[in-house]
Amino acid sequence: MITVALVDDHDLVRAGVRAILEQDPLFKVVGETGDGQEAIRMAAALKPDVMLMDVHLPGGIGGLDATETIVRDCPGVKIIILTQYENREYIRRALRIGARGYLLKRSVAEELKDAIRTVHAGRRYLHPSVADELVDLVTAGRSVDDTANDYDRLTPREKQVFTLLVEGKTSREISTYLTISLKTAMTHRTNVMEKLNLHSRAELIHYAVRHAILPADEA
Repeated sequence: MITVALVDDHDLVRAGVRAILEQDPLFKVVGETGDGQEAIRMAAALKPDVMLMDVHLPGGIGGLDATETIVRDCPGVKIIILTQYENREYIRRALRIGARGYLLKRSVAEELKDAIRTVHAGRRYLHPSVADELVDLVTAGRSVDDTANDYDRLTPREKQVFTLLVEGKTSREISTYLTISLKTAMTHRTNVMEKLNLHSRAELIHYAVRHAILPADEA
C-alpha cells in the first residue's frame, strides 16, 4: 500500500483526488491540508510515501517553498507537484529543489495513479507537456540549475515574509500573522528588500512573477 497526503487549498480538488485514489486498494490517503505550513508539519508527523503538492497556497508558504523544506527535513517523503500551471520557471524550480514529479490537474485519473506509483518506485514522473519543456531547455543549452537566484538565498522566514508582502500584508499584519514583534517583522522586510535589491511592492510582484514564486494570474 502507498500512503498519500494531499496539499491543495481547494476543498473540491482534494475531495476529487481522494475519491480517485480511494477507489484503488493500492492507495491510502492519510492526510490533507490547504496550508503550506501545515503541509510541512503533516509530512513530519505522518511520513506519507508520496505527497501531492499544489504550487499556490495561501498564508505565506507556497507549495514550492513547502516542498523545499520537506525534501530537506523529510527525505523519505516523495513529492509530486500537482498544479494547473505549465510555467517553465515553475517546472525548473520544482525539479531543482527536489520534487520527484510534475503533473497537471487536467491529467486523467489513471495518469495520476501512474505518477504516484512511478515516484514511489524511485523514478521521476513528468506530464508529457512538462517533459517537452525540459527538452526545449536542453536543446537551448540550459539546465534546471539555471534558475538559481537571490530568492534562494533568503532564509525560510524571509521567504515567508516575501510572500506575505506580495499578498499585500503590512508589517503590522505580518507581525500578527507570524506571531513576531513589529520590529522583527520590519527587520525581515528590510532584509528581503535589500537582499533582492527591490524598492517597492510593485517590484516585489514583478520579481515574484518573473521567478515563478507567484502565478501571473495571482499578481
